[in-house]
Amino acid sequence: MTLRLVLGLLMTLAVLALAARRVRWLSRLIRSGQPTSGRTENLGERIWVHLAEVFGQQRLLKWSLPGIAHFFTFWGFVILASVYLEAYGALFDADFHIPLIGQWAVLGFLQDFFAVAVLVSIIAFAVMRVRQAPQRLERQSRFYGSHLGGAWLILFMIFNVIWTLLLFRGSSINVGHFPYENGAFASELAAQALEPLGENANEVLESVGLLLHIGVMLAFLLIVLHSKHLHIGLAPVNVTTKRMPDGLGPLLPMESKGKPLDFEEADPDTDTFGRGKIEDFTWKGMLDFATCTECGRCQSQCPAWNTGKPLSPKLVIMDLRDHLFAKAPYLLGEREVPGNGGPGSGTVETARTNGHGAVPESGFPRVPGSGPEQAQRPLVGTAEQGGVIDPDVLWSCTTCGACVEQCPVDIEHVDHIVDMRRYQVLIESEFPTELGGLFKNLENKGNPWGQNSRDRLQWTEGLDFEVPAFGAGSGELAADVEYLFWVGCAGAFEDRARRTTRAVAELLHLAGVKYVVLGPEETCTGDPARRAGNEFLFQMLAQQNVEVLNAFFEGREPAQRKIVVTCPHCFNTLGREYPQLGGEYEVVHHTQLLNRLVRDQKLVPVSPVAQDVTYHDPCYLGRHNKVYSPPRELVSASGAQLREMPRHADRALCCGAGGARMWMEERIGKRVNHERVDEAVATEAAKIATGCPFCRVMITDGLTDRQSEGAAPESMEVADVAQLLLTAVKRPAP
Repeated sequence: MTLRLVLGLLMTLAVLALAARRVRWLSRLIRSGQPTSGRTENLGERIWVHLAEVFGQQRLLKWSLPGIAHFFTFWGFVILASVYLEAYGALFDADFHIPLIGQWAVLGFLQDFFAVAVLVSIIAFAVMRVRQAPQRLERQSRFYGSHLGGAWLILFMIFNVIWTLLLFRGSSINVGHFPYENGAFASELAAQALEPLGENANEVLESVGLLLHIGVMLAFLLIVLHSKHLHIGLAPVNVTTKRMPDGLGPLLPMESKGKPLDFEEADPDTDTFGRGKIEDFTWKGMLDFATCTECGRCQSQCPAWNTGKPLSPKLVIMDLRDHLFAKAPYLLGEREVPGNGGPGSGTVETARTNGHGAVPESGFPRVPGSGPEQAQRPLVGTAEQGGVIDPDVLWSCTTCGACVEQCPVDIEHVDHIVDMRRYQVLIESEFPTELGGLFKNLENKGNPWGQNSRDRLQWTEGLDFEVPAFGAGSGELAADVEYLFWVGCAGAFEDRARRTTRAVAELLHLAGVKYVVLGPEETCTGDPARRAGNEFLFQMLAQQNVEVLNAFFEGREPAQRKIVVTCPHCFNTLGREYPQLGGEYEVVHHTQLLNRLVRDQKLVPVSPVAQDVTYHDPCYLGRHNKVYSPPRELVSASGAQLREMPRHADRALCCGAGGARMWMEERIGKRVNHERVDEAVATEAAKIATGCPFCRVMITDGLTDRQSEGAAPESMEVADVAQLLLTAVKRPAP
């Protein structure tokens, strides 16, 4: 007894000292990040999210089999903590039991049930990893680029926890020290297997099993603190400090020193403009990096990755994490920062091989080690420059949010990518050449196409009813006007999108909805500029629009400042980003309003479409704003039969236009819109419906390409949901 007590306590004290040192180092590193605001507000809601996502494993259970296995593993460790309490008690008293509940058969049963469940779960995890082995599947494996050895080591350590538990408990039963008379079925089976060895052998095995069980846990603790499995301790913190109410939707405004950046007073020499160095990230960003589990769910859903591009959201976070840890001695003052020329100053010697396990898409290993080259390398740069993140990786992102939606630990990949773009655009002036034209058109003409503002009402020509326009000098807004119809740039200038605009206008007219449009007074909301990293241009456009809209709605309460839009990007920007600039409006997407009008029988379908239709979810309507049902209900209301694509709703594949990709050439891999069209064609539907003008353009272009190749039927069409409804509402000519 004395020997095992001394050994147990010595092991524990030694490991706790090492663990405390590591925890302190990690805490200092994460707290070295820039301050940020809004991460502790709405405490009640955050507690609820914590309970749902940590203890309820809500996000993990989106993937049924891995989710269930992780659920039992997580709860296994929660329940089996009571076994460790018993183990430490047994160091002092062989007959120890937990006060009050320590002899309940129910507790003994739960301990053994979860021990077995954990064992089954790690077998399931092992099978998943073998089936998903990147050595065989390469990029198709979600574990491609992950640290595989560390994952297998953790599974081995969990296995060690279980067998040492059974050894300790089984031998305890045989020597009469076990606190439970019944219920602990697995321990009793272990006892039966050990009983033939005799009482003396079981006494030795009890002490050996006890020390091994404690020793495995202590070794496990050190491994976790030095590996990707930091998420065991950090994930609950990361989940609780996530963006609320959701990590998607609005982008965060640029901040410096924890406060919103004022471009009129900002100084690039003293203020932080995006993320140009690893130390420019906030503490929440650094917490994100350290929390990554390398599970690859984000990678498996990414449209860029799935079409052969070098962007993997997982590898981006891993590269940033590895660079953060490698540069930590300089960030924490343990070493002097070489040179003073800023990011990328000095000569950087790059490695011949790069990537995690020679994965070429990973940029961090281009400069190995923690030497001065690590401190001098640029955050974004080519292989020759030793960049942590390659420009082709950075600019492949469509900001679709599939990575954020699927991440089980609430990492905010899109925010970090856009923040790096902001630095590249605003400070380095390094961005794809096509974006130069976009920025120029937005700044000079107020729209991406460079069209004249006076042409914003051309879409009304030929309509058999008048579209009321509200412009300068129109006086006060009439009291009976319920909605401002925000047409958007695509809806005003792009021929295919104009058809959607005309259909919505006609439906509102048929339903008797009072609305007006701004016409030439309307300007781009700034969404493409912001997603491309040009926050200054976004602020300029947004402030101009907020002034126009506030003047338009003057005298109305925010709840009565109603705007209907056909573009999900305008929907997201007006409704969820303009409040950052003092613009409070009640914004609805046209599918939401039309669906309401159908339910209220103000629009009554009389001529069913009677065709099979597949619906493509726009990212900024679906994932970013959680609008999934209204468009589908409209498809059904039109009389069409909905055929879902395999990837739909929160797992829908992007069309490829988001993140300002609409205005960039797609030179690497398969075109994203081709991938999506191939999926739509496979449903054998007659029409592809959507609710976004940019999706419509991309899907139409992709369909045209496939039709020219003979890979899609010539009769297949792309239409907005509003067009389907208009066809169903209008009586056919006699």
